[in-house]
Amino acid sequence: MAGAGVAAPTLLRAAQVGAGPDGSHDPLRPACHLLPPHNWMNDPNGPIWWKGSYHLFYQLNPGAAVWGDMHWGHAVSADMIRWRHEAVALAPTPGGADSEGCFSGSAVVADGVPTFLYTGVKNAPPAEVTIRDGGSTLREVQMLATAEDDGLVRWKKREQPVIAVPPAGVKVTGFRDPCPWREDDGWYLGVGSGERGKGGCVLLYRSQDLRTWEYLHKLAEGRPNGKQAANPCDSGEMWECPDFFALGKKYCLFYSTEGKVLWTTGRYDERGHHYTAERDGVLDHGAYYAPKSFRAPDGRRILWGWIQETRPQAEFAAAGWAGVMSLPRVLNVDAAGRLQIMPAEEVETLRGARLAAVPHTQGLWRWSLNELRCEMSLRTDAVAAVRLRVRGVVAWELRLDPAQGQVQCGAQSFAVDTPARSLPVRMFVDGSVIETFFATSDALTSRVYTLVPGATEIEVEMSADAPEPAVWALEPISADRLTS
Repeated sequence: MAGAGVAAPTLLRAAQVGAGPDGSHDPLRPACHLLPPHNWMNDPNGPIWWKGSYHLFYQLNPGAAVWGDMHWGHAVSADMIRWRHEAVALAPTPGGADSEGCFSGSAVVADGVPTFLYTGVKNAPPAEVTIRDGGSTLREVQMLATAEDDGLVRWKKREQPVIAVPPAGVKVTGFRDPCPWREDDGWYLGVGSGERGKGGCVLLYRSQDLRTWEYLHKLAEGRPNGKQAANPCDSGEMWECPDFFALGKKYCLFYSTEGKVLWTTGRYDERGHHYTAERDGVLDHGAYYAPKSFRAPDGRRILWGWIQETRPQAEFAAAGWAGVMSLPRVLNVDAAGRLQIMPAEEVETLRGARLAAVPHTQGLWRWSLNELRCEMSLRTDAVAAVRLRVRGVVAWELRLDPAQGQVQCGAQSFAVDTPARSLPVRMFVDGSVIETFFATSDALTSRVYTLVPGATEIEVEMSADAPEPAVWALEPISADRLTS
């Protein structure tokens, strides 16, 4: 990053310091999901439609496949499925307010100019530290950058923070991940935060120009879970990555805490600017965190999420890649206020040939996977099971009970919505990633690192009169598994 705040035009392929083996030879590396060619990815940042293209930015460590040295990676797509990597959009400025990292944030268009609001971090004296987890030395501030070209490749940072300190009198447990939106009387901004003993919250600000902000109050707040934890995210005393938006006749607030993403729907008082949650739930029951949504040009609310690694750090560091972006998901709210979530229709463009089941007994279907890429669609009215087997050994299993509205995956069990006691399921297998959607309201993202191409099969056990599930091969989004 140059002194004036313009990103040096270095493509990600050139930033391979510390990269492990060539990911094109790793069958566990997804080939249908977005991830950088090498190294570490986490939160989606600033998704935006601009000048005929989808742009998605994300947390990136360009130097190693472990968390650290946060930059903003950048990818561009015409369909949210097939991506082209661009230059790093944001990098830490030596001596600046983000010298230790460009943390998560959002993108808006203000006066015709795409604009980032993001969190910058730098080392600070103990009295100024805002990440209070017992070990951090970082101060968080909210920063602004504006695009200098229509390709959104070059960005100019405002040197000084637009919000330099948390509100007076609030001893925050964290102060990050700004989420802006526009109302009739100006811009509003939610910042993820919390207080010890009180719980996580979203701090609400107002501005006319995105540069001078007035603190109002807490948009919403929760309660801690009562557990003692050095990291306030583990005790519910810090809410990360808030996302606030209108959807249909309701408003939605998402936030990440206690290792999961919680969704709420409810009412927003546009005069007093308070949000009241009426319904809530878990957005994804698996390895999914820190999502960010945006409005597509056709009006759909599209959600991206970070698919986390669940294997030891030594293993993903050696692999040379870590973290995956989820498939795009479409959000809606039903008449009862329940969040609905399903894969975007663009995902169907990945479908290749329909796979034929191998010889099987009645009520038991099997498909061999020469490549670890497929989509399955099924519907069951009775108890059923879906398994992935490697050389006959079960590597992953779902047990479905539509009558009870229950799903079990390993030791984990959760309730799902089953209209008319029938459960439709869509499952996407891509390398070590499995994204599964139940009816229109629940999702589960799994990581399985023991699958082997040519030695893995899908097995479905259902009632003998159930319709045969449909299984398609999925086409990779690039020839070399490096998703570009």
